[in-house]
Amino acid sequence: MHCPFCRHSDSRVVDSRTTEDGSSIRRRRQCPDCSRRFTTVETAALMVIKRSGVTEPFSREKVISGVRKACQGRPVTEDALAQLGQKVEECVRGTGKSELTTHDVGLAILGPLKQLDVVAYLRFASVYQAYDGLEDFEAAIAEIRAERPVPEADGTCVPVPAAAP
Repeated sequence: MHCPFCRHSDSRVVDSRTTEDGSSIRRRRQCPDCSRRFTTVETAALMVIKRSGVTEPFSREKVISGVRKACQGRPVTEDALAQLGQKVEECVRGTGKSELTTHDVGLAILGPLKQLDVVAYLRFASVYQAYDGLEDFEAAIAEIRAERPVPEADGTCVPVPAAAP
């Protein structure tokens, strides 16, 4: 690491800490030549391969922007979108891969989005799972209904038993 003050080609790490969200490491360094201190922030590069073959850095903002479109007209707050973006980033970083396809990122969005808003999930899934017709939507809705608890007469909820194959 070059010193930003004297351009010396080496530096000594004085202190290392992870950031609050755990996505990067903050290092305090000291130049052995001029003795001045400076801070660096290190993050692991996560690249996304687009359909065209172009590679670009992963962007949480792009995830949120895409999900925001699916949530149009739905009661979803900006805070909820930000939390979803963080969950998706944690998920894709957790794969351990340095390169993912846009399809992989889209699939990583589906789980958290299903928990956030079912209608937005169906809108988004129709693109990423390439729904061809009404049968695909009906199957997705049946799957969602099977996963959701049914309210009892006394107000408690019990999970719906899975349909027999």
